[in-house]
Amino acid sequence: MDWSAVTAEDLVDALREVDWSTPPRPVPEFFSRFTVPRSYSKWTSRLKCNLYYYRTNYFILIMFILGMGFLWKPVAILAAFMTGISIAFLNDSFAVTFNEKVTRTVRQFSPHLAAKMRPPITPVLRGRPSSKRSIHICGRPRWLFVLLFSAVSCILWLTSCSLLTVSWALLIALLATLLHASFRTPNLKARLNTFREEFRAVWRNYSEL
Repeated sequence: MDWSAVTAEDLVDALREVDWSTPPRPVPEFFSRFTVPRSYSKWTSRLKCNLYYYRTNYFILIMFILGMGFLWKPVAILAAFMTGISIAFLNDSFAVTFNEKVTRTVRQFSPHLAAKMRPPITPVLRGRPSSKRSIHICGRPRWLFVLLFSAVSCILWLTSCSLLTVSWALLIALLATLLHASFRTPNLKARLNTFREEFRAVWRNYSEL
């Protein structure tokens, strides 16, 4: 797959729609081989490839570094959790899975309430949905929960007085991710046809290519 043709917007859209339940890549593979990119185009292509292929590893790495920073600010742990949930709701797969699990749990206690938590039916015009299916959580638009959890996390960040400490930890985590994605040589697995098809399946405008 020609990663140089993949734009940053395409990569962000793919990361939003891809299934994040994939287990992380093995540690020996994650730290196996590093080389300096020979040109700017090869660097950007390698960066986008690694960010997508090792997405779970980078998420764990960022959470670990942030966790080390949280040891001095326990209240910030809850704030980071709320922030992480609000960001996770932006991922379609996570939002749909979370909604299904909550609805299934509520149905065991109150089927009537679970019925109200179902998302509204998308109108159909000429046999096709009138627009892209919007994501709902507990019967409400997804953005409502994103705003709610974001507001709570902002309040916790301000009250914990640990924003500076966590900001440094986040900066170090992002820098470590950028350095690894820039110098980790893409292996053969990242170029296999199954991986290529996985990305193209969620690539924006894939049906038009």
